[in-house]
Amino acid sequence: MPKRPAARRAIPKPSKLPAVARRILHQLFTQHPDADTELHYSNPYELLVATILSAQCTDERVNQVTPALFRRYPDARALANATTDELEPQIQSTGFFRAKSRSLIGMSTEVVEHHAGEIPKTMEELTTLPGVGRKTANVVLGHALGVPGLPVDRHVLRVSNRIGIARSDDPVIVEQQLNAAVPPAEWTQASDTLILHGRRICKPRPLCDRCIVRTDCNFYEATQRASVRRPPKPRSTDRRAAKPRVTGRGSGAAGQNHPESGSLPEVRRAAKPRGTGRGGGAPRQSKK
Repeated sequence: MPKRPAARRAIPKPSKLPAVARRILHQLFTQHPDADTELHYSNPYELLVATILSAQCTDERVNQVTPALFRRYPDARALANATTDELEPQIQSTGFFRAKSRSLIGMSTEVVEHHAGEIPKTMEELTTLPGVGRKTANVVLGHALGVPGLPVDRHVLRVSNRIGIARSDDPVIVEQQLNAAVPPAEWTQASDTLILHGRRICKPRPLCDRCIVRTDCNFYEATQRASVRRPPKPRSTDRRAAKPRVTGRGSGAAGQNHPESGSLPEVRRAAKPRGTGRGGGAPRQSKK
């Protein structure tokens, strides 16, 4: 029997129309006018190396490592001649240094052998390099090569899905949905803005009071509805009913059955006759 062709994966539409998503992104542009990559670089080669090192690492840490690295390996040819034993100690603080050293040497070797030492300028060519995925390629294309690209990292995924301008956990699908909302000239700015918004405001525990688009945000709207449905319970000042007080001996007037005191009456026992200390009997009569 002939094999049935594989079904195409349906791309879910974003919950907000492209026009609404475009308006929301432009509002975020005004809140973060300084949005840009925080990696330091001076050419496409340096940005590609820095982006590979930034996986599971902060940009701040990468920026501390790359100046010495670029002095020692100023281009792809120099890096291709390095060994992992030489490279690993220099990038150890960025984490996963063994895998990253293999990726850097493999990437630079491919660039030298197949691209004459120049970083390629297409998504298809970049993603064939070791250690380079779609997100890394978009970073280099959009920031260093002048080619429209919209990198989707964990911040872009979180923020776009919370607001409702995208609806998927797949970075490729989210990239397509965001690309449909803004023109290609704004793709890189949209990514940088969403990343910065995710770092500063829309964190895992978001600071919604500081967000300029909270009135258009699906997450904020759902949070407000939930707070209306479940009003806070009033705190009772009298947590436990007062129990009647049972007074003991020597309580005096406080132990009497007063109509307003709510206490039980005190029952006093009759005093026993005191003995002589000799067996507790009747007092001995005096002899005449």
